[in-house]
Amino acid sequence: MKSRGTKKGDEPLSKRPHLEPSLPTDPALYSGPFPFYRLPSQLGCFSLDEQRQYHGDARALRYYSPPPTSSQGPNFDLRDGYPDRYQPRDETVQEKLDHLLHWLMEHRGQLEGPSNFSLRGPGWLAGATVTWRGHLTKLLTTPYERQEGWQLAASRFQGTLYLSEVETPAARAQRLSRPPHLRELMYMGYKFEQYMCADKPGGSPDPSGEVNTNVAFCSVLRSRLGNHPLLFSGEVDCTDSKAPSPEPPTCYVELKTSKEMHSLGQKRSFYRYKLLKWWAQSFLPGVPNVVAGFRNPEGFISSLKTFPTMKMFEYVRNDREGWNPSVCMNFCAAFLTFAHNTVVQDDPRLVYLFSWEPGGPVTVSEHRDAPYAFLPTWYVDAMSQDLPSPPKTPSPKD
Repeated sequence: MKSRGTKKGDEPLSKRPHLEPSLPTDPALYSGPFPFYRLPSQLGCFSLDEQRQYHGDARALRYYSPPPTSSQGPNFDLRDGYPDRYQPRDETVQEKLDHLLHWLMEHRGQLEGPSNFSLRGPGWLAGATVTWRGHLTKLLTTPYERQEGWQLAASRFQGTLYLSEVETPAARAQRLSRPPHLRELMYMGYKFEQYMCADKPGGSPDPSGEVNTNVAFCSVLRSRLGNHPLLFSGEVDCTDSKAPSPEPPTCYVELKTSKEMHSLGQKRSFYRYKLLKWWAQSFLPGVPNVVAGFRNPEGFISSLKTFPTMKMFEYVRNDREGWNPSVCMNFCAAFLTFAHNTVVQDDPRLVYLFSWEPGGPVTVSEHRDAPYAFLPTWYVDAMSQDLPSPPKTPSPKD
C-alpha cells in the first residue's frame, strides 16, 4: 500500500485503520522555540549481570575514578585484553523492552495505583509513552541523520504507548558483516570505561579484568515533552561521588571515545555529527557531563576532555550546517503526537510499524502478532491482574 499524507478535513485515523499517513522530517519544519521538557527525575534503577540476568537493584553501578591530571595524558591502551579478555553481548538476542517491562511490573503499584498509594497519582502510566532512551535519541537526531534509517514498533496497552525498535534489514546486514576493525573499536569504547571506573566509591579502576558487555546499570526516568509524559530507561556508565549534586541523574557521567582531531575539517565533522548524538543521548536523561577520551592511531588515549551537555550546542551555534536542539526536540514531540494519534486501538497484539529512511518522511504500516508484536504474554497477563488494595490505615477503634 502506498504511503499517503493526511489532509485537513480527513476523517479520523481511528475510522481508517488501513491508512498509512506520514510525518515529514525536514529540519526547517521544526525550527520553532524549544518545547517544554520536564527536568528528568529518576524513578528507580536495575542491573544486568554477567549473564544478562535482571536484578532490581544498583549492583552494576560503577564509580567515576579519573586518572590524576598529567601533562603526558593518561596513555590508556585500549587494545589491551582484546580479544582474550572480552565477553561481548550476544547481539542476535533481540531483547526489545523486556528488561524495562520487568522493572515496570515490579513497580506497578507505585506508578498506577490509587492516588493515596501511587507516587504519580491514578492513571499516570496510562497516559505515558514507555521506551528506551536510545530510541528517543534516534528520534532527536532524525532531522539531521543522513546515513542510517530506523524502524519503531508501537503498541497501546491499558492506555500506555510502548515503543520498541526493530532491527532494519540494513542494520542486520551491517551487524552480520561487521569488519574486524569495527569490532575492535567497539571493544575499545568499553575498555575506556574500565580504565575510568571503579567498583566501589573511592576505589581504583582495575583494567586487568574481563570486559563483559552483558553487564549494565540502567536508570529508569520520568519526564514530559510538551504534553507527552515519558517513562524511559537508559544505561548509565558511572556515578560521580564528587558531583555538585549527589542526586541522580545529575551525578551521572557519560564516557565516550573518539579519534584525535588535528584539522579544522575533522573538528567540524565531530561537532556536527558525533557531538549531536552525544548531546541527544545525555540531554534526555539529564546527564550533565560527557567525558571524552581521544585516542591516537595506535589505540592509546592521549587526552581527556569534558563536554558539559548544556554547552555542546555552542560548538555549532554559528555553523550553518550545524544542528539545533530546538529542531531535535520539536521533531521528537511531533513524532510522539503522530504516534499517539495513529495508535488508537488498545491491543497488545496490534503493532504499528513506523519506518524512516534518510531523505524521506516517517511512514507507518499496521501488523498483528509475529514478527512485530513485542509485548510478552507474561507482561500482558501480569498487568491485566487487578492491583492489590493498599494497606489499610488503622483507625483509633482498631
